[in-house]
Amino acid sequence: MDYGNMVGEAFAYSKDGVWEKWNKWLMLIIATILLGIPLMGYIMKVLRGEKPAPEVTDWETLGVDGIKCLVVAIIYAIPIIVGFLVLGTAFMTSISGNVAAMTGAIAGMLVGLLLIFILAIVIALFEMIGMVRFARTGSIGEAFNFNAILATIGKIGWVPYIIALVVFLIVAVVIGIINIIIMSVPILGWIYYLCVIAPMYIFFARYICLLYDSAGA
Repeated sequence: MDYGNMVGEAFAYSKDGVWEKWNKWLMLIIATILLGIPLMGYIMKVLRGEKPAPEVTDWETLGVDGIKCLVVAIIYAIPIIVGFLVLGTAFMTSISGNVAAMTGAIAGMLVGLLLIFILAIVIALFEMIGMVRFARTGSIGEAFNFNAILATIGKIGWVPYIIALVVFLIVAVVIGIINIIIMSVPILGWIYYLCVIAPMYIFFARYICLLYDSAGA
């Protein structure tokens, strides 16, 4: 699997989708401002494999698909949310004025955070493919068809799949750091954010789309 080519293709797809297409870019900024719901609906179109990047049309469908996408994301996040609630509750009930107890509580919290981090990674492995399945079938249930998801990952290959997600994470971290630095500039930072958030999401969605299609699914 050519990871560099996937990153390059996803970047070109995102750039060509908005650069010098100012009306489309403006529509995507509006979609972002509207709580991001229409933007998530648009990302579903990208995950369906539409090429070149689709136009921003049929706002009602974008809204409905965006809400469905949000529902899927929330369901996948439930184990992590529960983990944080349990960890927080356990930590608050275990702390006291006793130094030893406090030290034990902090150590337990760190272990708990590590377990939650591992859980988040496992969930992400399934969620990436699940989101594409949902986008292409239109069925929320298919986002949680774990047998089909495992079959797709098996066709990609677990090692190439994990490496591809590590590359995805590295790129996301680099972009995130750049965004944080620029967003620290008052006013200009938020204008920048509104302008780049949609192309950034398009880039990541296209990358995941290419990864999914590498399975021949």
